[in-house]
Amino acid sequence: MEVKPESFYRLCVRSCVVVSTASPRGISNAAPFSFNMPVSFSPPIFAIASQPSHDTWRNIRETGEFVVNFVGEELGEKMHILEQDFPYEVSEIEKAGLTEMPSKKVKAPRIAEAYAWLECRLEHSVTLGDHVLIAGRVLHAEVKDECMQDVVDVSSAKPLLHISGSAFAVPELRRFKRA
Repeated sequence: MEVKPESFYRLCVRSCVVVSTASPRGISNAAPFSFNMPVSFSPPIFAIASQPSHDTWRNIRETGEFVVNFVGEELGEKMHILEQDFPYEVSEIEKAGLTEMPSKKVKAPRIAEAYAWLECRLEHSVTLGDHVLIAGRVLHAEVKDECMQDVVDVSSAKPLLHISGSAFAVPELRRFKRA
C-alpha cells in the first residue's frame, strides 16, 4: 500500500510526551508531543517539534525553559484535553485534572502523573518545514523508582506511543541476542 509522502508520520510509532511550560507570569501550560527525540549524549540534548503558533513554543521562547514529561497509558484519555487550543494562560494541566509539582532546576512545572521527567533549558531552535525544532539541554533527569531497571521498565511505566490522531499503542520489552 502506498502512503502519500505528506502522511509519512502515520508509519512512525513515536513516544508520546507532554511538554509543560510556564508563561513569564508563571501560568502553567502543557501539550502532548510525539515529534520528539534525544539528539545528543554530550551535552545531553532532547528535542521536540512544535507548530510555531503553539503556546508551548511561545513560553519556551519567552522563558527558555520546559519540562518533558514521559507519560504512560493511564494518561491516554487526557491527551484530547491537553491538545485543545485553550486561550493563552489557561492551564491545560488544571483542565485535564492533572497534578503540578515543582521542578528541581527550572520554573516550568512537572506533571506528577508522568513516570519520568527531563528538565530542559532552550539550547537552539530552527524552523524546519511547518514546525520549529526546539532543542533543549537536559539540566535534570528523573524517573519514578518503580519504572526503572537498567532501562525504563515498560511493564511498570506503560509508555504511551502515538501513531496518528487517536491511535496509540503501549509497548512490551523484548531483548534480542546480539550476534
